[in-house]
Amino acid sequence: MKSNGRIANKEALELYQASSLCELGMRADEVTRRLHPGKVRTYIVERNINYTNICRTRCSFCAFSVSPKRADRDGGYVLSVEQMSEKIEPLMALGGGQILLQGGMNPDLSFGWYEDMLRGLKERWPDLHIHAFSPPEILYFSDRFEMSIPQVIERLRDAGLDSIPGGGAEILVDRVRKMIAPAKYSSDQWLDVMRKAHLLGLSSTGTMMFGHVETLPERIEHMDRLRKLQDESLNRREKDDAAGVFTAFTCWPFQPGGSRLGKHDQYNPQGNNDRQPDELVLAGGHDQLKMTALSRLVLDNFDNIQASWVTQGAKIGQLSLLMGCNDIGSLMMEENVVAAAGTVHQMQLEQLKELIRQAGFQPVERDYYYRPK
Repeated sequence: MKSNGRIANKEALELYQASSLCELGMRADEVTRRLHPGKVRTYIVERNINYTNICRTRCSFCAFSVSPKRADRDGGYVLSVEQMSEKIEPLMALGGGQILLQGGMNPDLSFGWYEDMLRGLKERWPDLHIHAFSPPEILYFSDRFEMSIPQVIERLRDAGLDSIPGGGAEILVDRVRKMIAPAKYSSDQWLDVMRKAHLLGLSSTGTMMFGHVETLPERIEHMDRLRKLQDESLNRREKDDAAGVFTAFTCWPFQPGGSRLGKHDQYNPQGNNDRQPDELVLAGGHDQLKMTALSRLVLDNFDNIQASWVTQGAKIGQLSLLMGCNDIGSLMMEENVVAAAGTVHQMQLEQLKELIRQAGFQPVERDYYYRPK
């Protein structure tokens, strides 16, 4: 550890390699209990809405999207505001108040379509929190409609956007990005969108999808880049209360089913980190929990670490509450992207709350900003 208490990248690597899962988990749990004393662990009632599955990018790890050129043949769709509203009604009936909008880079949609969609949802549901448009989508809008990044964000914010999800980060190292998503934007561009969003008063989340062709040092580099941007944003917030920040970090394992990346000829399901940097090695439960614990130790300026039971399953998600997570994540209600890769984990609200209780904590529903509802 450095004198200021921050773990450097080299030290993080040594810590991961030299520590057992129990040792790393206990250290992470100590940090979590210091930041979040007491027995409360949170969750959110939210619905994922995939407003379109048509995407020009066609990332190798994605089994959900369809090509614009083959959309008619392959089941491409675009949801109307009415269809989205039909999905929001059950969410509100459960007492939820947030949606995560995920879509593709659909060349057939105008920018006005997105603005009208946001306004239409807000007209029907004024208190709905809309968490939408990850950095690659923002960058795509900027290129496609010839606007600056701030112009795109401001217009979406004025139409009803409340916060930006951390999707599209994958691994914030360009060597990896060029291998798994060559048509996607660079790591610097992803970070720049979040920087500009924070400047404009929108908060966001940080994410990492791991367990594919990245190395362990690259995972750590990814977290370090998020940590540095969070330092900038927190320093700005000290001078301006309205500035945005990263509210939380979530990491999840790559789901190989049905994707081109999952058919990589060097695919090795054993999940060890002793391998070549272009070899596909999935992350098992042991690795998932160690990465969760390490993220809590490295991301010392993130208040919240969220579990990913949707990709990990209920039991790993539950164990994450003892390995650095203070939040078990979203009830979700609907999930299509991970499900397209063959991973389907579902829970009812009472089941989600019971997982938290069985781990020794008190479940409390929260909003996007991690305030109790």
